[in-house]
Amino acid sequence: MAQAPGPVPGRTGTVFALRLLLVVNSFASSVTPRNTVAVHERLSRHHDVQVVETNRRGHATRFAEDAARRGIDVVVSFGGDGTLNEVTAGIATTGTALAVLPGGSTNVFARTIGIPNEAERAADQLVVALQRDSISQVGLGRTNGRFFALHTGIGFDAAVVRRVEERAALKRYAGHPLFVMATLRTAMLDYDRKRPHFDLDFPGSDRLTGAFFSIVMNTNPYTFLGNQPFDLVPGTMMNEGLSVVTFRDLSVPHVVSTIVSALRGGGIPVKPWLDIRTGISRLTATAERAFPHQIDGDYLGEIREIAIDWVPGAIRLVLPTD
Repeated sequence: MAQAPGPVPGRTGTVFALRLLLVVNSFASSVTPRNTVAVHERLSRHHDVQVVETNRRGHATRFAEDAARRGIDVVVSFGGDGTLNEVTAGIATTGTALAVLPGGSTNVFARTIGIPNEAERAADQLVVALQRDSISQVGLGRTNGRFFALHTGIGFDAAVVRRVEERAALKRYAGHPLFVMATLRTAMLDYDRKRPHFDLDFPGSDRLTGAFFSIVMNTNPYTFLGNQPFDLVPGTMMNEGLSVVTFRDLSVPHVVSTIVSALRGGGIPVKPWLDIRTGISRLTATAERAFPHQIDGDYLGEIREIAIDWVPGAIRLVLPTD
């Protein structure tokens, strides 16, 4: 940890103050002026907190990189999973730790590691975690050099994210319905479900051909539908390598069957149209025609080749203690 400025008074007595940078995405679905002030006030009772607000793509990464250069102890991401990804990219492989507060419509990462889906409660929990020095070194995925905490989507889900981002103004007010509608439209009209889109190469000359859609996960669940986790590979953990779920067929009955299994919990079963792998350290996706891809819910365009690897111990993560 970088050198903190010293002790400060708190409600429970004098505690050792850390230097925190609170990165706020005020455009995120559940971030408001009121809860931003409340979060800042809770953290400032115990620590030296600087607040910055993002206003464009990539802004959170630049704030985080600067914080790491200055030796800030913890960067707190207050926004959705896209903001988290940008902050992660800025401080990965540095001594600065990552903390997460839920500010988006789904907050997959925060909920996955046990953070309540309400910013003020999460801030109180964060204060306790910092007091107890509950910080662990965890692994991250990396796609073409860009780190991810949650997942990289190759193919179909990236096309869905692209459709959602075309209506970004609606996301704050109709997040989940918007994703459902985008998924249906993409499946019915936008995405070729007849021709495979790419091939995958794994270590040891292991090649999987004819893939339609792959999800490469650093954590599980893949997402949440309301309060219901979309449970693909339950054993996926940040210190166990990547899990890769690949659809080799996107017919409606197969997709519906997989969705039902994921929503029931316990993971999805191996089926002829699904390839499921765990503990993966690297893979490559290639195709003759470009395919869409996304990282942690951020659409990154179309590409013909993606190299993905897992980086153990890539970031120091503040974890809840209760």
